[in-house]
Amino acid sequence: MSKKIIFDCDNTMGVKGCDVDDGLALLYLLGQDTAELCGITTTYGNSDIETVFSNTTTMLQEIGREDIPLLKGCPNRDTRESDAVNFIVETVNSFPGDISILATGSLTNIYAAFLKDQNLFAKLSEIVMMGGITEKLCINGKIMDELNFSCDPTATKWILKKGKNLSILTGNNCLDAFFPETDLNRRLESSNNPFAYYIKNKCMYWFKDMMSAFDIDGFYNWDVVAAAYITHPELFIPKAYCASLNPKDLERGLLKNSQEEAPACCFNTPYIRDIKAFNENIYNSWMNMKANIKVSQN
Repeated sequence: MSKKIIFDCDNTMGVKGCDVDDGLALLYLLGQDTAELCGITTTYGNSDIETVFSNTTTMLQEIGREDIPLLKGCPNRDTRESDAVNFIVETVNSFPGDISILATGSLTNIYAAFLKDQNLFAKLSEIVMMGGITEKLCINGKIMDELNFSCDPTATKWILKKGKNLSILTGNNCLDAFFPETDLNRRLESSNNPFAYYIKNKCMYWFKDMMSAFDIDGFYNWDVVAAAYITHPELFIPKAYCASLNPKDLERGLLKNSQEEAPACCFNTPYIRDIKAFNENIYNSWMNMKANIKVSQN
């Protein structure tokens, strides 16, 4: 039985200088028989809302999936109204108890949907998020800022406080999902699926951007980890975590262990059980896509 999923994301796959992982997570979901994508709601984070929405529109056109509802979200943390917010509320109320939300960008849309319907979280099956850190996020000796939960700390606070069945794939837990450039090239070049060329063509700039910034030979597949968890939780080991909701910490996306302060909220912070099995699942899902590519393969 497939899960009904709303994917709330800041997809900038293909935008020079911006991350590719939301787009890779989208392609992963589209290759999963266990996922029914009810709609995509765009948020800000990797870039502004106009860039994210336009880029996602183009991507759906390129892969021949314009049938998927796409809604523009709130442009910033001070705006709590958007087409995306209305879509989330309407869809959850149309399928009470059946909708899973996968959130891989700022959380403004989800919080705004809660403000519109304060029974919303009780009607959801689950919320799976990629974001937050439990300690400093260090890559090759360099500290990386948290870029999802910190975008709208008020939204983060209330979702953590009021949300039900929460799972958070933190930046720290996602460090296991490192994709070396050589391995990705080998996998994609050995496949005759047109999506292999599409992924390679869309992602190669990010290797250069990441390598120049962190001196590494690949990239971290942050959001794909959350997409994999929502469809295949058996690939992960659950871990309960309780965090305080200190506003200054949330401004940095830090989920400080509540052992240091009074407990405020508890949630699941799963981590990858077997990285080899995880990687095989990711590549198999990408190569399982059957949509109609509408861009040149030359």
